[in-house]
Amino acid sequence: MIVITNPFFIKDEIQILHSLLEEGVSLLHIRKPDFSEAEMAQFIHQIKLEFRNKLVLHNHYDLAEDFGINRFHLSEKERDVLNQFHARFSKRCEFLSTSTHSIEDFNSLENEFDYAFLSPVFKSISKENYQPKTDLFEALKLRKNYTTKVIALGGIDSQNIQKTLEKGFDDVALLGSIWNNENPIKQFKLCQKIAHSHSQSPV
Repeated sequence: MIVITNPFFIKDEIQILHSLLEEGVSLLHIRKPDFSEAEMAQFIHQIKLEFRNKLVLHNHYDLAEDFGINRFHLSEKERDVLNQFHARFSKRCEFLSTSTHSIEDFNSLENEFDYAFLSPVFKSISKENYQPKTDLFEALKLRKNYTTKVIALGGIDSQNIQKTLEKGFDDVALLGSIWNNENPIKQFKLCQKIAHSHSQSPV
């Protein structure tokens, strides 16, 4: 299960992130769009070495080598300059993900993407007035790309994880359900338990 950091400052954030990682977060996307490179370096420096292999950078990719990070996430706009990205970071980047907002975009992805977010699946918890324009569960029936894993993002919480996975998404990413909750760790463990029970259920 993937967790994305809150884009804004969170009290005791590093401590919470360590707890989430210890509880079994598979990948942690570091999304801090307003951070300078120095601020990003300071932030990553606080995360324990044992968890660096689970970190995914959304920007400031030049920091990857210093911190032993080999996972990168590209926005839709950055996919337009994919060749330039490879020219600079191909030696460092071993895992690549991206964001999509339609099944057409997802189906057209290059094979080199390990997984892609498809969003918003539900009304966003963290963004106001951000909700689906189309039914992505219906759209998923038109999936042609099975090389790239499709990850549900947008409004994912403990109430809808099971439905999301049953409808064909490979995994889910949590953001608002974690950071808008009074107890992020408890909420993650609940979501994780539901996801695990789905993966273990007979098909």
